[in-house]
Amino acid sequence: MSDVQQLKAKDLKSDQEVRWCPGCGDYSIINSVQATLAGMGIPKENMVCVSGIGCSSRFPYYMDTFGFHSIHGRANAIATGVKVANPDLSVWVITGDGDGLSIGGNHMIHSLRRNVDMKIILFNNEIYGLTKGQYSPTTPLGQKTKTSPFGSVDAPFNPLQLALGAGSTFVARTMDVRPKHMKAILKEAADHKGAAFVEVWQNCVIFNDGCYKEWTDKKVRDEQTIDLVHGEPMVYGAEKDKGLKVEGFEIKIVPASEASIWDNSPDSPGPAFMMSQLDKDPNMPRPFGVFRAVSQPTLDGMVAEQISDVTEKRGVGDIKDLIYTPDSWEVK
Repeated sequence: MSDVQQLKAKDLKSDQEVRWCPGCGDYSIINSVQATLAGMGIPKENMVCVSGIGCSSRFPYYMDTFGFHSIHGRANAIATGVKVANPDLSVWVITGDGDGLSIGGNHMIHSLRRNVDMKIILFNNEIYGLTKGQYSPTTPLGQKTKTSPFGSVDAPFNPLQLALGAGSTFVARTMDVRPKHMKAILKEAADHKGAAFVEVWQNCVIFNDGCYKEWTDKKVRDEQTIDLVHGEPMVYGAEKDKGLKVEGFEIKIVPASEASIWDNSPDSPGPAFMMSQLDKDPNMPRPFGVFRAVSQPTLDGMVAEQISDVTEKRGVGDIKDLIYTPDSWEVK
């Protein structure tokens, strides 16, 4: 193995000063991404980070890889072009709940349904942070913000359900205060061939501090969250004494010994949808882990195959022949 492949996380840190607010969850995420990329066994010249606009979108400046700080909501579209043009690159999209689910929502949906082989990390702090505290597409009903002083009346997106509905072949969730779990999830996303959507619950210390505290605080986390591990029983609790059992279209809390085995690989996204619905039940733990992981052809792979097939049949094209094709016409 060459030296360039034996990367460490520090090798992916750029010379730029990282400028996020002290205590921001973004620090945990970038450290986890750098560790994940370093362990992929590829040169950093083959890594690309593409972002839109927002606090999270400063990411490419802090990575010593190729990168593109694009415009608001367009990261997925640009990343799609990068991956299709050069399928050998490892392409990572960095976006937020505002950037990726509002103006960028359409691009998000189509990049997932097309199954472009890129990794999409959605930082979800349920607020617009860079523009100083307006409500976002994931802000809970009733929350008071700069643009909803009497409480938000917009029904929020569930990012997991949006990804599942768009047909994403890999859907997962983790949180900023569990870096070990985050690295494990990112590793699975990196190994996945196809569109990988990872939602990260991330705290905004300035405009939405403690937005997930009732689930992520160490004092309550074991009782309020559950890790979904493929092939293992769905158990949780400080004593691992509780479990979730699937009965038809209903999920019940049962003793750990009666817990159902989690399977994230069915062709149907139904089981993953059921687990994502737990977010709506205050009596249920919030699920984390990989909700769906299935194998399907990728857009970039099919485009490359199509180009190869057509080239073999017709030969390498010529730009002059394209311009002067018989399908052109003259306007007088």
